[in-house]
Amino acid sequence: MTEKTRPIMLTNGAVPWPEDLAAEYTRRGWWRGQSLGSELWASADSHAESIAVIDGDIQLTYSSLTARADELATQMVDALGLTHGDRIVVQLDNCWQFAVLTLACLRAGIIPVMALPAHRHHELAHLVQTSEAVALVVPAETRGFDHQAMADEISKSCETLRTVMVVASDTTSIRRGYIDLTALCVESPDADRQKARWDANPPNSREVAVLLLSGGTTGLPKLIARTHDDYSYNVRAAIDISGLNETSVYLAALPASHNFSLACPGMLGALLVGGRLVMSHSSKPDEVFPLIRSMGVTHTAVVPAVVQRWLAYATEVGADDLNSLRVVQVGGARIANEVARQIRPILGATLQQAFGMAEGLCNFTRLDDPEEVICETQGRPISPGDEIRIVNELDEDVPPGELGVLLTRGPYTPRGYYRAAEHNAISFTSDGWYRSGDIVYLRPDGNLVVAGRDKDMINRGGEKVSAEEVENVIYRLATVAQVAAVAMPDADLGERLCVYIVPREGSRVTMEDVLATMRGAGVAKYKWPERVELVQELPTTKVGKIDKKALREAARKLSRD
Repeated sequence: MTEKTRPIMLTNGAVPWPEDLAAEYTRRGWWRGQSLGSELWASADSHAESIAVIDGDIQLTYSSLTARADELATQMVDALGLTHGDRIVVQLDNCWQFAVLTLACLRAGIIPVMALPAHRHHELAHLVQTSEAVALVVPAETRGFDHQAMADEISKSCETLRTVMVVASDTTSIRRGYIDLTALCVESPDADRQKARWDANPPNSREVAVLLLSGGTTGLPKLIARTHDDYSYNVRAAIDISGLNETSVYLAALPASHNFSLACPGMLGALLVGGRLVMSHSSKPDEVFPLIRSMGVTHTAVVPAVVQRWLAYATEVGADDLNSLRVVQVGGARIANEVARQIRPILGATLQQAFGMAEGLCNFTRLDDPEEVICETQGRPISPGDEIRIVNELDEDVPPGELGVLLTRGPYTPRGYYRAAEHNAISFTSDGWYRSGDIVYLRPDGNLVVAGRDKDMINRGGEKVSAEEVENVIYRLATVAQVAAVAMPDADLGERLCVYIVPREGSRVTMEDVLATMRGAGVAKYKWPERVELVQELPTTKVGKIDKKALREAARKLSRD
């Protein structure tokens, strides 16, 4: 397909899709020309009295959920003065108000900027300023942190911000001048008229539906504009491959604002098929396992560090009562092969590896794949429209089976970041390929294997070492709970390999143990770790991934000792 110069215009600074591609995606039925709100309300109408959302003691039927969202949309526009296209930064823990707010925004054409619960002033002020948000939504407090005080400070420095909405268990704690979000999420006696109003005025499907955050660990997050057309297709393609249907019960164990648990298929997927969404306020196994058992959870999505804690807990206390659980998606980072092989025998569920990015491309293993594919690959693209290239440092395609950097484009991969021309010049090619930064190779069966991020490749005297390859081997040690391999600067070789290890409780790990394992696995000697650091825990990013940036900095300091 050729690239056209006259693009379809989108909302507020998003990079537009070329017209010919938009027409092709529509012709093939991937883009439906409907807003996500319209699709969600059609599903709700078909499942009106079914339970849609469970949050502790709160249970909302589909009719109640959509009536509350219509009321909130009305209040945001009529009472608070928000207008179509306005941006609103959303920072909430998993709660029923998050679901109502997200649907209200999709309904009214207000664009949610999906912040994470762990963000603080530095990140949130950046998001408000970059998106020129007019509103901010926060909890009153979490674990002793005062989000309202933070909102005060952000309001002083962000000229566009005029409204702060708060979710609080005690409404008397909401500061003067701030809005009680929960009070706006009631069912109106005028629900039929409100429904008719928003049914008649849906956003254009080519407009921005949501602004997601880039998942990198360096610098402040960039904003990713996802349209109703492309994001709806993202959700629907993920639904088909994950086996989600109206009988499914989806547990949001990760922050629901994260793309993985929002739309792959996540919260939006559960609601699009008429299934049930269970909000969890924690990913800790002692809190999650009772929810899985009592709610009959069938699907969930976690990062590798979380599933490792689940496996350890299940090994200690048992998991026989988790028999409803059918699919555990694991993504956000590559799960070690040795850990992946434990999921079916210990948790009794099928692992679905999910390798993707908020920038677009999703790869899933299929539920009926052989166990070797499920445990040792990161799957293949979920859409026949996904295009991938694997290239060397000169952007030349490498032969099949060789390592290279993954480039991608397709019907749900936008053509650039939001208001970020300098980043776009680096991260996107002139003909629309997104440079993912992932080091991968393609197997003959079409499945991708992730060797790491470009910064996870250790360059030891010209020899390239994949951090994840080394980690996979070390996980064969039964005494190892977690491991992360990073580069440590070296005057002679440029970089040497340093590994940080969390031993299993009551266990001891030595350098000799690690080297014996590498030797026994037949690993080339240049890939053997040259420093082992034992730690009680590994640092994590705000979405629960192991924070390699922090570990690289720690290794840099070690190299100076």
